[in-house]
Amino acid sequence: MKSIRRSIIAGSWYPGKPDVLRDDIEKYFSAANWELKGDIKALIVPHAGYIYSGQIAAYAYGLIRGEKYDTVIVIGPSHRVAFRGVSVFLGGGYETPLGVVPLDEAMGRKIISLNKDVQEIPAAHTSEHSIEIQLPFLQIALGKFSFVPLVMGDQNERTCQNIAQAIHEAAGDKKVLVVGSSDLSHFHDYQKAAKLDSVSIKYLEAADAEGLLDNLSANKTEACGGGPMAASILAAKKMGASKAKVLKYANSGDVTGDKTSVVGYVSAVYYQ
Repeated sequence: MKSIRRSIIAGSWYPGKPDVLRDDIEKYFSAANWELKGDIKALIVPHAGYIYSGQIAAYAYGLIRGEKYDTVIVIGPSHRVAFRGVSVFLGGGYETPLGVVPLDEAMGRKIISLNKDVQEIPAAHTSEHSIEIQLPFLQIALGKFSFVPLVMGDQNERTCQNIAQAIHEAAGDKKVLVVGSSDLSHFHDYQKAAKLDSVSIKYLEAADAEGLLDNLSANKTEACGGGPMAASILAAKKMGASKAKVLKYANSGDVTGDKTSVVGYVSAVYYQ
């Protein structure tokens, strides 16, 4: 049997009981009021605990409710394991309280064949939350689906360009959704966070991946998943996306009321 990547954050970052988890996500969806006409190619979503960023994520995931995709590709940063390039998991699936989401192994192997930076490093996925946190939302929004989890060890422009090209070539004529998992600035006061995050938001709205990466490198803005955001934008544009929209921004101070040290969250969509 293929190995299953077991949940590591159920019961802490999001509810561990399926009925509670489902109910919470439905409440987030009901409070998100965006409608959009178009063929959605990519989403940018945060990856914090649901009590902090679940509502922001719902603005993006609500747009794909009931859609059918041949494959979903979720790209996240590596928080705990240092490695070069990008890691793909080729086991049997990822577990959440809502069930096991199966891996699209064929798509994963095709991406490996198209990009020498991509390799199978299971340890990069074992304790990484940035991929798993997206799956319950996708399970509620899409029902049954298969996916490819990509964890970025390097987030430079070359890696982003190469992974975007590999995703585009591997997708071919298939209907593929790319999800970029990232939070924004960390642990500044509310006003400084909003100022830093406004720079990222400007480039996300313009679908300017290169500008985003340049400003991250120059410390003019912050994100723990700048690479996943940039790669998702680049892949979406290669797959035909010509429109972009930032859907919702907030930070943890909006939830907790503590504005002395906050984390920023944003959701965005790329479509044609």
